[in-house]
Amino acid sequence: MGEVKNEDFQGIMFSDLMDEHAEIFPIIADGDDSDLRDVEIPDILPILPLRNTVLFPGVVLPITVGRKKSLRLIKDVYRGSRLLGTIAQKNYKIDEPVPNDLYDVGTVAEILKVLEMPDGSTSVIIQGKRRYKIREFVESEPYYKAAVDPLTDITPSGDSHEYNAIVGSLKDLSIKIAQFASNVPPEASFAVKNIENSTFLINFICSNTDIAVDDKQNLLEIDELRERGVQAISFLVKEVQLLELKKDIQSKVKTDMDKQQREFMLHQQMKTIQDELGGNPIEQEIEELKEKAKKKKWSKEIGAFFDKEVQKLTRLNPAAGEYSVQYTFCQTLLDLPWNEFTKDNFDLKHASKVLDEDHYGLEKVKERMLEHLAVLKLKNDMKSPILCLYGPPGVGKTSLGKSVARALGRNYVRISLGGLHDESEIRGHRKTYIGAMPGRIIQNVKKAKSSNPVFILDEIDKVSKHFHGDPASALLEVLDPEQNSEFHDNYLEVDYDLSKVMFIATANTLNTIAPPLRDRLELIEVSGYLVEEKIEIAKHHLIPKQLKNHGLKKSDATFSKDVIENIIENYTRESGVRELDKKIAKVIRRIAKKIAFEDSYNKKLTREDIREYLGVVEYTKEKYQGNDFAGVVTGLAWTAVGGEILYVETSLSKGKGALTLTGNLGDVMKESAMLAHEYLKSHAEVLEIDPEAFSNWNVHVHVPEGAIPKDGPSAGITMVTSIASAFTQRKVRKNIAMTGEITLRGKVLPVGGIKEKILAAKRAGINEIILSKDNKKDLEEIKDIYLKGLKFHFVKTIMDVLEISLLKTKVENAIKVA
Repeated sequence: MGEVKNEDFQGIMFSDLMDEHAEIFPIIADGDDSDLRDVEIPDILPILPLRNTVLFPGVVLPITVGRKKSLRLIKDVYRGSRLLGTIAQKNYKIDEPVPNDLYDVGTVAEILKVLEMPDGSTSVIIQGKRRYKIREFVESEPYYKAAVDPLTDITPSGDSHEYNAIVGSLKDLSIKIAQFASNVPPEASFAVKNIENSTFLINFICSNTDIAVDDKQNLLEIDELRERGVQAISFLVKEVQLLELKKDIQSKVKTDMDKQQREFMLHQQMKTIQDELGGNPIEQEIEELKEKAKKKKWSKEIGAFFDKEVQKLTRLNPAAGEYSVQYTFCQTLLDLPWNEFTKDNFDLKHASKVLDEDHYGLEKVKERMLEHLAVLKLKNDMKSPILCLYGPPGVGKTSLGKSVARALGRNYVRISLGGLHDESEIRGHRKTYIGAMPGRIIQNVKKAKSSNPVFILDEIDKVSKHFHGDPASALLEVLDPEQNSEFHDNYLEVDYDLSKVMFIATANTLNTIAPPLRDRLELIEVSGYLVEEKIEIAKHHLIPKQLKNHGLKKSDATFSKDVIENIIENYTRESGVRELDKKIAKVIRRIAKKIAFEDSYNKKLTREDIREYLGVVEYTKEKYQGNDFAGVVTGLAWTAVGGEILYVETSLSKGKGALTLTGNLGDVMKESAMLAHEYLKSHAEVLEIDPEAFSNWNVHVHVPEGAIPKDGPSAGITMVTSIASAFTQRKVRKNIAMTGEITLRGKVLPVGGIKEKILAAKRAGINEIILSKDNKKDLEEIKDIYLKGLKFHFVKTIMDVLEISLLKTKVENAIKVA
């Protein structure tokens, strides 16, 4: 179209010169630098604001004109010199820009062609000629005119290797971008390759680089072509890196999609083949689930819930990950023994015989089991008890559960709670999580294959809190007979009845069990064994077991009572029999070795043989040491491995009445010594002690074996007797031991661990024991055989203790205390 008529510009709506996301690929006319440098620029130029683009010298650019001022400018210029000044807007959103909205540096352009488009818009093809800088605006109507100064591009002089390298790099990077970018036409790469003039090439690449208008304007304002090329390279390098990263991502995504499509096609082909062969394994699996469900004894509610879950399963794609999760859930529901119970054996004599066969002693536990069995025999729907056996290690708490299961004819399962710190271990995870599974309670019920097993909760005292939750709190529901008929596991999403399960918890101490949990347990103490009981356990249980384990016959080794007692007293120190079992195993291994080497040995073992097999004596038994020294008194203590005797020693030295306590004593034990000291101070005259002696003599109370921590109030009467003996220099009654707590008023209070303390006294050769009168009831629960040969003194006050324990005669070389 040659001439643009005025009426052709009427009613044209403004549109952007260049869409923000569109790519413009100008035509380039290659030529000489002089074609741009020698262009004469008038002093006053009409100014055409450009939106979203920057025109560079030498670049041919099509633009769409819509603003009335711009249309008027194009019409006037096209009819005249055809030269105008293009300038970029700072903000493309402004519809009517003022001079402050425009940059200072622009490009003189020549109008090559005006085109009237089919949609009524006007497009103009312009070519950049030379850069200029606006000096000032001289007119604003009908369009902007400005006084301008021409700018000249500075080209490196001579043959510059660096400049040539910059141009080459620009060309290579542009070609690389054209190869990577899908929205760049092949003609762009062709144009770059065929532009020989470096000025034209740099300007063409700067015009077409995909960067912000601000950055393009900065490039335009650079006078030196070398510097403009360097800056353009930095932008191109970033664009290449971004395009390479996009290509890598698209390649990976395409690979994953191809793999999924391949698997889908294979599954479809496999399904078609299976249908042709007759039978789809997925459908067969679902049918098997439905068939198994018909045989379950679950309630209608559970049956309906299962049917609903199977329906979900049928709607899932077998290739999807959710299918295996849902199938596993349905299988778990089927594997649980809903309302399936083993039949209890109500033969009480048989049950009693089984319990006696497996465990020696433990009468309280056995009696409680037989009571429960008797009530079940009379009333078959009784809820199972929640028992807790507590006592020192190795006394048979855990193994007792197996015996109870065998006696009742029930299945047996056990979980160890030691170190458990996550609540989901008890309640399970919600099945929406990957790798979700039921809690250990439900898992073990499934393993038991009955809803009424004997369930051992081992080491319940070692459950610990954590940020994942408190397992002890989760156990409250499990161990409450009023709640566990509707135990909720997060994985199952339905309640399960645990009321018929016989839970037996075991613990070494009650101190670390949370009070609400302890309140739900029926506590049964399993105390340590006496030497006599250990001998019987070794004879009837441990020795036969180890002979069998090592392939020996009963005649290959005979352990006499004296030999067993020697092992117990000299090579073990424990309340249970675990260490004893290890020592017997060691002896039998040595015998097995001799038999294998065909060496001679004594089949009837002696103490000398035990020394050969087990080495030197490991423990020496505490023996009573006599009453030759004032201030030395025998006390009785309880430890985790049974009872012990301990000595309290008091010595006096000239001083100012200071009280020193040594022997690794705890706070409670130190307080007992202070109480004893103060009580004697206040009752000095009654005991015929000079009151001034407490001010003139320092008192040092020591409890031997200082490396072992000691604490508790039960040494109170022992300490008061020791200090009283030191001040009076009176002998302590021979072969007497004592235990009891004292008060400031002189009362003697009861203490615990009486059975273990009595056994310790008996082992040490003690034949008289002083106890609080309130401890008399504890003797009723101890067998007469263990009390035989012992004389007990039951006291109410400290004065009663001193009257019994202190003799009127004084020790040899008694010092005068005054």
